[in-house]
Amino acid sequence: MSRTAGAGRVRVVVTGIGLRTSAGNSLDDAFDAVLAAKSAAAIVDRLIERDAPVPIGCQVPPFAMEADVSRRELRQVDRPTALALCAAADALREAALPEGLPADRVGVHLGTGIGGLSLMENTALDYGDDPLRMPVHTVPATMANAAAARVALRYGFHGSCLTYCTACASGTTAIGEAARRVRYGELDAVVTGGYDAAITHVLVGGFARMRALSTRVDDPEHASRPFDAGRDGFVIGEGAALFVLERREAAVARGARVLGEIAGYASNSDAHHIVAPGPDGVAAAACMAAAIADAGLTPRDIGQISAHGTSTRLNDDAEATAIHRCFAGQAPPVTAVKGVSGHLIGGSGALEAAIALRCAERLVVPPVANLTASDVADRIDVVAGTPRYVTRAPVLSNSFGFGGQNSCLVLTPAG
Repeated sequence: MSRTAGAGRVRVVVTGIGLRTSAGNSLDDAFDAVLAAKSAAAIVDRLIERDAPVPIGCQVPPFAMEADVSRRELRQVDRPTALALCAAADALREAALPEGLPADRVGVHLGTGIGGLSLMENTALDYGDDPLRMPVHTVPATMANAAAARVALRYGFHGSCLTYCTACASGTTAIGEAARRVRYGELDAVVTGGYDAAITHVLVGGFARMRALSTRVDDPEHASRPFDAGRDGFVIGEGAALFVLERREAAVARGARVLGEIAGYASNSDAHHIVAPGPDGVAAAACMAAAIADAGLTPRDIGQISAHGTSTRLNDDAEATAIHRCFAGQAPPVTAVKGVSGHLIGGSGALEAAIALRCAERLVVPPVANLTASDVADRIDVVAGTPRYVTRAPVLSNSFGFGGQNSCLVLTPAG
């Protein structure tokens, strides 16, 4: 058992979850899509109009954004911030934090990999020849911390307001660091999670130039295929997944519905390459092991794994090796959400944590979308075809980002 997991440690629970993601705009919808292995990938019209090299992506389904963000505010923020605000509204409605909670004891900790790049790109295209005509909110709308600041501003939260940028691990990092603030008594509650909306000409072009994107343009629904032998890259997605975390003792005392617990967290670095993961999986395996130990558990206690599973050849192979190493060849069933949602960059880990909690609650491991023949079956047991039902146990959720940024969470279902 880890040093921090001893008796008397403050337990951190989830009391609200809000989603605006390519997999669905609620946890129920997203879970159903993942369980059915139904991909959200499709042709993106604006990428076609811009002659993007890979014009496919996973977009957030249409919804009434004005229900949670006023027209005036929509003119002042970019799309990723608007998605985060809507997800925060849902999470806070579900959590129903008590009115008497001191404002300086509630924080906002969000993660983003791209920040305001999409608006910055569009603004440069529209006003590059005459910058003095740019909208007056261009700078505050494109700041990487815009979403966290807007959430704090809207609800009057005076606790720590932080933005984490650890590439594709950003959402997971934010949740883990937020949980620590609650665990160590710095905050009573925190809004946390990840977001990004990076389906832009520049970003798609950049990823395509790196050969990181799938080029199955004629068959977008089958383009994202984590751990499949025929994978050829990821599909870019967009979305926001936000949580409300608080002390278990306080949540139970006020009769809040507990959705699950953030039981363990760890982060480290491959220190191997600015893009490629360490092929030996040593650092990633150590990160998993540290998160499990932080929860006071052993690898044998984990019932399923929500993999990072990008559908890129190098990442999936390295993650399979890392899981095999961490679990000494005895890993539990593995799933991966990105076959359905695409890669939400900074929002991916938070979405996957939300789905993982629901899976642990429903005792099910969803099949990986588009997986027909795995080339990593010698190392890990990837679920394919139909859902697999398991016994009640904690779940491990992995996120690994560019620059060797590793973050892992251990989540336990309510009760």
